[in-house]
Amino acid sequence: MESRKLASGRVMSREQQELLSKRINELPLTIKGSYLEACVAKLYQEMERAGICFKPKTYLTDGWGCPDKVPVIGIPFYLADQELCSLQAELNDTSPVRNEVETMMVLRHEAGHAFNYAYRLYVKPEWRQLFGPFSQPYKDIYVPVPFSLRFVHHSSGWYAQKHPDDDFAETFAVWLTPGTEWRRQYDGTPALAKLLYVDRMARKYGQQPPAVTDGKLDMPLQEMTMTLDEWYEKLRESSHVDVPLHNVLNNDLRRLFPAEEGESAADVLLDNRTELIQEVNHWTGMDRSLLTALIDELVRRVQLLELKIKPEEVHAQMLSTSVFVTTLVMNHLCRGRFVDI
Repeated sequence: MESRKLASGRVMSREQQELLSKRINELPLTIKGSYLEACVAKLYQEMERAGICFKPKTYLTDGWGCPDKVPVIGIPFYLADQELCSLQAELNDTSPVRNEVETMMVLRHEAGHAFNYAYRLYVKPEWRQLFGPFSQPYKDIYVPVPFSLRFVHHSSGWYAQKHPDDDFAETFAVWLTPGTEWRRQYDGTPALAKLLYVDRMARKYGQQPPAVTDGKLDMPLQEMTMTLDEWYEKLRESSHVDVPLHNVLNNDLRRLFPAEEGESAADVLLDNRTELIQEVNHWTGMDRSLLTALIDELVRRVQLLELKIKPEEVHAQMLSTSVFVTTLVMNHLCRGRFVDI
């Protein structure tokens, strides 16, 4: 079997390669008995303590999300298995996502969608007045306004600003999260009106049976007949972005990494790549695929230029790199391109 490498550069094990050859719907994956079971049970407990008897169904699929207007929560299939979760993180060069804090954050968000769909709140005039038209086109790439007081801040990237439906779901998640003290935290902001609306709707509908309980699911595990390898390849193709940058940035990179001797600056950037992507995405809201492509292009240039970092200056220069990347990102968000010509 030919050796393959992960995004980190580490050679993939034989067991991992064999796993990639299996069809997804043939993998023995279930929510029950997995790490996810306790997380879903915790979500139900939080909703019950908040006065909501509705318990949205859950199922395994290709990613997080509720089907359109269907009050059912889809959970990524790989989270049901530790080995699959580790492989997912390594293939996509991301930090591990199989932890309770992050999983609960997303579950609360998806529960907001489910609550919205279950009681068809999105058709009500007050909902539209507060959050906007539900029919608004859904865009994968959006331009947020960081620190806007019109929205709550729950997920990374100012996600509440993506679409009115996500605005409601993020508001619901903040309202539901134990210990947030949302009244005090958002006092004096326009976002408080949205939180108070969620609170009123929970009191009004919390003990009522849902108007919608089921519907067509998006890509349930049983219908995923492709192999893991085929799925990851499709994922890579869909997230691939070309980032053309003017060569003038080479001078800026030389100024950023001026050392004549030391360790490879490209290697240091690769070691810190995941954290850099996560932090810049969190605070700017830049589309993750585009941000990843930008950083990979900068790493490629740093490697070609054979730039160096002195070991004792790594921390300071990674801080400078974060500022450099953030400036490029904000230029793109404001002007539509990383380098204005």
